[in-house]
Amino acid sequence: STTEKPILIDNIPDAEAFISGAEVAVIGFFQDPQSPEAKQFRLAAGQIAEVPFGLSSSAAVLSHYGASENTVALFRRVDNDRRDLDMSTGEVDVKKLTRFVRINELRLMTEYSPVTSIGVMQSSLQFNLLLITDKMSPKHPERMRKFRAAAELYKGKILFILLDSNLKSNERVLSYFQLKKSQLPALAIFHTPDDEHEVLAVDDISIERVQDFCNRFLQ
Repeated sequence: STTEKPILIDNIPDAEAFISGAEVAVIGFFQDPQSPEAKQFRLAAGQIAEVPFGLSSSAAVLSHYGASENTVALFRRVDNDRRDLDMSTGEVDVKKLTRFVRINELRLMTEYSPVTSIGVMQSSLQFNLLLITDKMSPKHPERMRKFRAAAELYKGKILFILLDSNLKSNERVLSYFQLKKSQLPALAIFHTPDDEHEVLAVDDISIERVQDFCNRFLQ
């Protein structure tokens, strides 16, 4: 069965369960659920299938989250962060709302792109781990399974990022880490404040190998 989006949230426990139940959750706080802004929010919710959207017009819920009327809040589990978008100006349409979600929807494992790079740079997490690999490789699904499993172990500490070596737009990242395609797949860990980084060429990804690489760098 398909759940109609957005889900109506009437109380604080429901709001807390909604947020904790997803890697990324979006709530629109609207005193008038039929306002023009709320209608734009509903349209955006229908366009972003993989992100849960909730709508609340409860005064108690708005107060609990310190949200003013006509505010959209995005909650993300990866760094326990929240991003707000003020819709009260009347200038925020479906396109701007969708872009706001796409830029800020960092997950435990985020794929690098021109859009997500903005969210990566704004993340409160100071450590990034990149898996630089060929997405077309037959080994890719298994590599991703292990990389994602390792990401769970560093939730709130390290942002795990997949970087597809096939994309021309990613070539400058390879050159930054002084990597040739013949050296891939590779892991690259990066400390944002001081640009300190380390690179490891890996024939095979294992959870233990990722852990060892991360722990050595963190120490």
